Amino acid sequence: MRGGIARKALVLGSAGLMVLGMAACQKQSAPEQQASQTSLKIVEQFPIDENGAQIKPPDTAAAADPAGDGKATCPPLKLAMMGALTGPDAALGINILNGAQLAVDKHNAANPGCQVTLEKFDTEGDPNKANGVAPRIVDTQEIIGLIGPAFSGETDATGGLFNQAGLVATTASATRVDLSKNGWRTFFRGLGNDGSQGTAVANYLKNTLGNKKVCVVDDQSAYGIGLATVVRETLGPVADSGCNISVKKEDKDLSAAVTQIKGVAPDSIFYSGYYSQAAPFVQQLRDAGVTATFVSADGTKDPEFVKQAGEASKDAILSCPCSPAPPAFAKEYTAKFNQEPGTYSTEGYDLATILLKGIDSGIKDRAGLLEYVKAYNAPGVARQYQWTDTGELTNTLIWVYKVQ
Repeated sequence: MRGGIARKALVLGSAGLMVLGMAACQKQSAPEQQASQTSLKIVEQFPIDENGAQIKPPDTAAAADPAGDGKATCPPLKLAMMGALTGPDAALGINILNGAQLAVDKHNAANPGCQVTLEKFDTEGDPNKANGVAPRIVDTQEIIGLIGPAFSGETDATGGLFNQAGLVATTASATRVDLSKNGWRTFFRGLGNDGSQGTAVANYLKNTLGNKKVCVVDDQSAYGIGLATVVRETLGPVADSGCNISVKKEDKDLSAAVTQIKGVAPDSIFYSGYYSQAAPFVQQLRDAGVTATFVSADGTKDPEFVKQAGEASKDAILSCPCSPAPPAFAKEYTAKFNQEPGTYSTEGYDLATILLKGIDSGIKDRAGLLEYVKAYNAPGVARQYQWTDTGELTNTLIWVYKVQ
């Protein structure tokens, strides 16, 4: 692998793997009461390869700097960020926005002759709303690059429009495998897909943790189904048919699924969905006396999961193709936003940096920026960035995280 990353890695992280093997805790009357009494947080553990084995983290010391040399000149230009900024899963979109904003602000402070504006577009993570937002981005000619869309469903709904407009669309978080199979020349995924993540985390459960029986639950979203399918296929017979469950994303009463899982008595439960449902799910599992390890992925890997689930989130394992924040980046980010970097913050920062470096090289239009990204090959704070002809990274990282 280029840029000092010696081998392909799958890192279960920023949304990382968290093991919830918890003894029954004192029940609180509300999630907020639990949250106020917990000091738990999501802590990175290590990257893993596709077989689920621990590997050495990559060296990203030479990460690209959005400030550049301070000599850039350009006409007024804009980048856009598109994703869920309100709604139940807004924390994930805000993490991306903040990362991108940090890069833009650092660039503008260092380059008075080249001021770039970051326009934000809220989709609430809803493909239907994204269909209304995308034309506004395309019709704003000053926007020559996009960080987004954030979720797989909205990416699928709008990717054709961005492709037709020749607008680079760099996603920090949309992981459904088939997004890169649509023939879009403007699609660039800034992290590993569900094929790499699902394979790695399933093998981690089966090969490294030695699980013999796993319940796999998906939330019926484009993301949830895609990831769960890979996990089920990789686990094979270890994915117990007695608790192969689909729930509706908006459901908060998951008692039927909990009862079904309790009857199977698995070693672990893999939930494929978002933190807004994972939190009540793990609470209801613990309240019912289910002590199996709770495992999820990048959609759950957000501080809101711990905040909303409280002590029930203890020991949860989370996987993520997103990478943890290096100390220097974390210090800058925390100082600016008064909170630590979250899932996809590093990816949002890196993707914005890449687009800014293209602008600093003298590019002033969409066509030029598209060619720049196609040829890009350099390290960021999260990983090395170089893309195939289909917009997939040539090397991916999967990290494991744990709630401690």
